[in-house]
Amino acid sequence: MSPASFNLYQALRSVFPADLDGTVLETDNGLVYTWSDLERGSAKLANFLQSLDVPPGARVLVQVDPSVEALMLYLASLRTGLVFVPLDMACLGAEVASVIDDAQPAVVVCNASHFGWLSKLAFQAGTAWVFTLNNDRSGSLLERAAQASDQHSSVASLADDLAVITYTRNTTGRAHKLLHTHADQLGREGLPLPGLSLAAQQVLSRLQAELARTQ
Repeated sequence: MSPASFNLYQALRSVFPADLDGTVLETDNGLVYTWSDLERGSAKLANFLQSLDVPPGARVLVQVDPSVEALMLYLASLRTGLVFVPLDMACLGAEVASVIDDAQPAVVVCNASHFGWLSKLAFQAGTAWVFTLNNDRSGSLLERAAQASDQHSSVASLADDLAVITYTRNTTGRAHKLLHTHADQLGREGLPLPGLSLAAQQVLSRLQAELARTQ
């Protein structure tokens, strides 16, 4: 894969094990996920996101309680060339408004308990779509994506295309922005992403460590 054409999902997928039916993680409440679940689940979400006709490079702002499905949404964003913008659940009110104003997301995914006030902020800022995702696998995002195909071909991305935007909290009331491209994740053990469960974050870190080892 040339440096000029580099999709991070395709790179991560290349270090999945050959047996996709093997267990990748198990949640505290006993749910078991396979590698196939990650691939097929992220494909469904990727196809659903593309059905919204948002262009590559559009922002997907995500503020949810930690879950495995948030990892699938991250992978789906990579697959579709969208920019994943995770936001810590501790960010509220003016801080969230500041991030929405800066990121200008086309899609917002939030915990159902935040939908009322967060959707109002998002729609006022011009966001086209707001969905919910809860850590019990409920919410409008998964409901809408359920009928989508579980097969998906990743879009072509350039190495320096944005993959993730993270915001760190500070005392000024405006979050500090960090930009992360598809290619600059090579050699890193895994960018901490709010919204991913601990087990999901560990899976991502393992994949990126293995990817770095093979480069």
